[in-house]
Amino acid sequence: MTRKLFGTDGVRGRANVHPMTAEMALRIGAAAGRYFRRDGSAAHRVVIGKDTRLSGYMFESALTAGFTSTGLNVLLLGPVPTPAVGLLTHSMRADVGVMISASHNPAHDNGIKFFGPDGFKLSDDDEAEIEALAANEIRPAEAGNIGRAKRIDDGRFRYVERVKSSFPAKRRLDGLKVVVDCANGAAYRAAPEVLWELGAEVVPLGVSPNGFNINDGCGSTAPEAAARLVRESGADLGICLDGDADRLIIIDETGAVADGDQIMGLFARRFAAEGRLAGNTLVATVMSNLGLERMLAEEGIALHRTPVGDRYVVEAMREKGFNLGGEQSGHIVMTDHATTGDGLMAALQFLAAMVETGQPASALARQFERCPQILENVRYAAGQDPLSDPSVVRAIADAEARLEGRGRLLIRKSGTEPLIRVMAECEDQQILREVVDSVAGTVTEATTAATAAG
Repeated sequence: MTRKLFGTDGVRGRANVHPMTAEMALRIGAAAGRYFRRDGSAAHRVVIGKDTRLSGYMFESALTAGFTSTGLNVLLLGPVPTPAVGLLTHSMRADVGVMISASHNPAHDNGIKFFGPDGFKLSDDDEAEIEALAANEIRPAEAGNIGRAKRIDDGRFRYVERVKSSFPAKRRLDGLKVVVDCANGAAYRAAPEVLWELGAEVVPLGVSPNGFNINDGCGSTAPEAAARLVRESGADLGICLDGDADRLIIIDETGAVADGDQIMGLFARRFAAEGRLAGNTLVATVMSNLGLERMLAEEGIALHRTPVGDRYVVEAMREKGFNLGGEQSGHIVMTDHATTGDGLMAALQFLAAMVETGQPASALARQFERCPQILENVRYAAGQDPLSDPSVVRAIADAEARLEGRGRLLIRKSGTEPLIRVMAECEDQQILREVVDSVAGTVTEATTAATAAG
């Protein structure tokens, strides 16, 4: 079945533009409600959380109407990180969980992510079934079976306690100064609370959401402000979360930035040394740097690659019994502790390494030498398919021929934005630059020509 609504991480788009309209959110909620209430009984519930976008109010109300119209009882968490929804969906015995967030995207975007009763994101098959139901007439519940809605006031506190429990027992963060950039997003209260309660001196940033400033010059996609604050305040570490707090970027005491590959490299080494790396394998996507793969091989650790998207990382982990995985972008998944990427929980594991080894962040955040890598994004218009253009096909073939035996090329459509991502790795930086410029330039020309022709 070809899916039109769901991408690699739920439904996402610009607020009040299809598919992210209140009407469609109501239909999606009703379809999901019908899907999870197939036995017709009344004992069904859904947990709904959101980040701090202004449009979150609209989508929260629309989804609530959709779910209650098909007989599900709704538990509203308010602003909480995405991993809190996975946690509470399972612990509150809900049939389904929903996070309203567009993650690292700008404030004008929003999205709808689904979690199953086990706290893990829904499979492609489940999402396809919900999409099929949303495309047709949805049978509502009888008047006497309409669901109720209730606000849960302590969802954040339940999450905070769970996150703290992942930190080593009897360890504290006394004496450590930590900058935490919450991206004016979902963790703006939870993250500083966790760090302070564990003993750190907290320097907060991005903790004043106004509905419009989520990810705006702050957070994991814009770590420059946090890096400056780390240097100016003399902090030991900087933690950058994204809008829904499921990804993490680390800043060491010098202000240098470490991405998810370096963090995964550290965790894989520590887990393996302690005999707790299941299958002696790290799961990562095709975007992870070749340097990580080489370092792991030297340590006798396997790297299992998946398509881009933390859901595919988690699916591989569950299928093969692995317990550590993630993405270069900063999603770190530790299934011993959580069902999805959790930026705050990963930050605590990094801090635990600092406390237990006595090493500074700069030593721990440099696990391997990166193979030179360039990523260029080219935006395209709705209805276009630049990758099918003959000139683009030829440019990609030529680039692959130049890189053969020297590096690798990865071309893909973003699953969350209308972007073509052009990524290449090669030790010869001149060839690397020329290859990426050639492919990205050809894609740009193809999209420009298609726009002019249309």
